[in-house]
Amino acid sequence: MISAQQPPFSNIIQRVMDCQTGQEETSDEHHDSENCTCSSKCASTGESNSGSPVILELLQNWVPRVSHYFDKEHYTYVGHQIVIQESIEHLGAVVWPGALALSQYLESNQEQFNLKDKKVLEIGAGTGLVSIVACILGAYVTATDLPEVLENLSYNISKNTHNTNMHKPEVRKLVWGESLHEDFPASTYHYDFILATDVVYPQIVLDPLLATMVYFCRPGTVLLWANKFRFRTDYEFLEKVCNTFNTTILAEFPESNVKLLKATVREN
Repeated sequence: MISAQQPPFSNIIQRVMDCQTGQEETSDEHHDSENCTCSSKCASTGESNSGSPVILELLQNWVPRVSHYFDKEHYTYVGHQIVIQESIEHLGAVVWPGALALSQYLESNQEQFNLKDKKVLEIGAGTGLVSIVACILGAYVTATDLPEVLENLSYNISKNTHNTNMHKPEVRKLVWGESLHEDFPASTYHYDFILATDVVYPQIVLDPLLATMVYFCRPGTVLLWANKFRFRTDYEFLEKVCNTFNTTILAEFPESNVKLLKATVREN
């Protein structure tokens, strides 16, 4: 856990980079609790006795199907078949590795992160896969993204949650850093969980994204962020997150370079 008394960025970023290096150089090296456990055995759940991030493999939840539509993918989470329509026209309309990692983690760690009857906000929801999984797990979900992505997002969420006993999810426009107080007034909107996957990529400006996370993360809120670490932009945003929140690396998926982090508001 990062605290105000520790140099937040240097420790956690070194763990992320050490894990990446350790996976390339050796699988036999062990580290203490302040470093990543690169040699940990792959597990199906996210439990860790040492307090270090668990090392996981992305499970093959994708189900191959013969389909007339090349842009539809089939997944199975929490006993439900989920059909996702993708679009090559928008980056936000494709299922990225972070969404698979967080969906798998939420499914496997329901006791640690119980979403039943909790209020959940997903920012940058994209195709809606994570929001759909959160709905299946019993959450009141608000899935948000840019206006040009909402049509496909709404289609996927409606298609996979209608005629069920799930709480009816909501789909809303959210442009990071813009009109937050007007569209989501703090007196009305409070979320137990903020979910974000693969929201960092080279084209975006990081400050509005961070401002959005800060706005919605209040005392008692848990931010779960999964991202594929490939570019300098990813590490720059990790630094910003670690300097702003109490941050813990929950799990790593080395074969896809995905890190899953938990962040909470620092208490004064």
